[in-house]
Parts: sequence; C-alpha cells; structure tokens
Amino acid sequence: MKTNAALPFKAVFSFFVLCLACLGLPHPVAAQSAPEKVVVREVLSVSWQRGYCAARSKSRGCADFAATSPAAKQFSLLGRFQVRKSYCGIDAALQQKARKGKWTDLPEIVLASATKDRLLAAMPAAKLGLDRQQWLRSGSCVAASAEVYYSRSLDLLDQLNTSPVPALFSGKAGATVTLAEVRAAFDKAFGPGTGERVRLSCRKGADGKPIVIGLTIGLAAGEGTLETLIEGSLPTKSRCTEGATGMAQAG
Repeated sequence: MKTNAALPFKAVFSFFVLCLACLGLPHPVAAQSAPEKVVVREVLSVSWQRGYCAARSKSRGCADFAATSPAAKQFSLLGRFQVRKSYCGIDAALQQKARKGKWTDLPEIVLASATKDRLLAAMPAAKLGLDRQQWLRSGSCVAASAEVYYSRSLDLLDQLNTSPVPALFSGKAGATVTLAEVRAAFDKAFGPGTGERVRLSCRKGADGKPIVIGLTIGLAAGEGTLETLIEGSLPTKSRCTEGATGMAQAG
C-alpha cells in the first residue's frame, strides 16, 4: 500500500514550480534542455569547362569555348547555395519563369562594374543569363544582394583557382582524374581533411563513360577564407569516383 509520505513533497514541488511561473522563470527541468544551435552550411559549385563542353558539346555556353581559352585552365563559377533551399522570398511567377523560361528574360541584376567584369570572366554562361537565374535560385537564400552574393563567391573562386587544384585538372587534360587525387590535392592546398568535403560532378559522355564537369565543395556559412570555411563543413560522399577531364591540351 502506498503511503502519504510523498504527498507533502509533491505539494511543495508543485508550489515551487507555480512560484517560478509567476516570476517568469523557466521550469527547472525545461531549463536543462536548451534547443540545439542550427548550423547553416553552404556549397560552392564550380564548373570545369573542358569536361562540361566535352559532355555537352551542343550547349550554347560552349559555342565559343576552346582549349586555349582562359576558362580551360581554371574553374568557372556555377553558384553558391544552401542545401534544400531555393528561391527565398522570390515571387512564384518569377520562380516559374526562372525554371522554365529564357534566362536573359529574367530581371537584370545590379552589380558594381568591377564585379560585373569579374563575373563575366569567371562565369562563361553569364552571357546567357545564368547569373540572373543563379541569383534568384540560390543567391536569394545566402546574401542580401546580388553584389554581396557574387563578390563573395568570386573571392572564394579566386582562392580555389590560385591553389594547385586547377593544375591537377589541366595537367590531366584528355586523361582521367580520380576522386582520391582531387581530395589529396585539396588536403595539400587547404589542409588535411578538407578533401573529404569535396565531390566530383560528372556526366556520361557519348561513350557512356563519366566525364568530370565540375566540383561541389562544402562550406561553413559566414565570413572567412576558403580554407577556414571548408574546414568548418562536414565530410561528404561522392557518387562519382573518377572521370575524364575533357578535351586534350591544344598543341
């Protein structure tokens, strides 16, 4: 049989909780379980034009691409985005237009002249309106303006292109590059473990074999160098583990 010895304690505890509520203080149990901090992460997506144009030779963005062009020796900007977030605050009609319509029919983005020049050099498909589509789709979720979005993305791209990673790709022009080689290059350039935050983006060529058309690089959101942001991200898996690097070096 239960005794009534515990009743005074229950009554006192209930009175104590009631007093806390009156004072606006948290419940003693609830105070122990604070909500977890949500960590925002991003992805930098870059294109390797040799591979992209080998896999999609009929693409309008490859009409004037050549193995001697500057884009053949460095990565090009595709975009920077948050996973599973897109078109933040963008009108539904404009979203539909960006998804289905002609990109050059989308509203022009406002950029400083220096930023615009950098973007045209770093994103070959900007002449087709890709910069407008990427701003609406991805930039709207990570930056307050197109200027902030692209100037920051271009800074990160520059840090990648001044590292030894592009040389790995251009040195293998016409040959195959492996995920292990790419990750090792990142470890050497940006620190041990950073390669685990990188995935190969591949498409099948005419012969059915994979061609590397770019990379996706995990980043922590916020300010910092490319090295710091990669280190702040999480390791990822890559479905593609090797692929051709595209057209061979001219000459």
